[in-house]
Amino acid sequence: MHVDTARELKAALSQRLAGSPPGAVVASGLPDGSGWSGIALGLAPIGPDQVHLAVRLVSEGAAALVLDGLDEAARSEVDVRVIGPVRPLTSPTPEELQLRTRPLVPGLSVAHPDVTAGTLGGFVRRAGTPGLLVLSNNHVLAASDAAAEGDPALQPGPADGGTAADRIGTLAAFERFVPTGNLVDAAVAALDPGVEADPGGYPGGPLLATVAAALEVDPDELVEKVGRTTGHTHGRITAVEVDGVGVQYDEGVVYTFDDQVEIEGVSGGFSDGGDSGSVIWRSRDRAPVGLLFAGSTTGGSNGGGVTFASPLATVLAVLGLEWVAG
Repeated sequence: MHVDTARELKAALSQRLAGSPPGAVVASGLPDGSGWSGIALGLAPIGPDQVHLAVRLVSEGAAALVLDGLDEAARSEVDVRVIGPVRPLTSPTPEELQLRTRPLVPGLSVAHPDVTAGTLGGFVRRAGTPGLLVLSNNHVLAASDAAAEGDPALQPGPADGGTAADRIGTLAAFERFVPTGNLVDAAVAALDPGVEADPGGYPGGPLLATVAAALEVDPDELVEKVGRTTGHTHGRITAVEVDGVGVQYDEGVVYTFDDQVEIEGVSGGFSDGGDSGSVIWRSRDRAPVGLLFAGSTTGGSNGGGVTFASPLATVLAVLGLEWVAG
């Protein structure tokens, strides 16, 4: 169907789901009383200006809430996948130890002292804060809202042996979570004096200075990232403008995110635990497009699960940042 028609259908279904009575579906793997339907809706590109409605489910039982209201023609335009629980991509164990590295480059292990390890996505500037800032996730640098500005940022993260001696800077800003409608999972840390960094140190060289304003609805849009756990991987955008992505954080709370990007690996998984905070770029022009923050282990067409990222333009706007390419 045309992308505009799909957006109208997505909006109508989202409104209907919002009006479903509490407990209309109980998705396996969700905390009791989470208040979330277990359904995320987006657009799956199939051609120029043509998409299918992307329906992503925590469990099969949630499908009826969406499909029962569609006629046969509309059902033929729906891409339904059971992806299981979506979790932030942090690492619970230090199995993939990463080294202390100076100067800092994108893809390194980094974290708040109370977090295991995530990924240093890239570098930005912020009005009122001198020098470069490290960009990653809230749940990596700000311990999922538990931290305070001024807390240390470590490289490598504690899961990879990082200690107070490995401090590279301090938490400067982060976007707090709200129960529903989050747009980003993002935070920045200001580098300490004397800590050197190479913003252009991505595989293949620097990224473009211009951040992609919007992701094209293109079934051939290939992307890449470099992350602490899986390194340099290649993927494909499989859905955009995905609303209602429910992410279960360590404390058992489910936060939902809107306007997200879904990616799956070209061969196997695109990301894994510890890759949270990676910056994603387009392969065709090396334009940065997204900030990786969560994923699942099932639901990808090749069996490797799916990854979710926030548009990088949104991240920069929300936190008042300027991208630094190199």
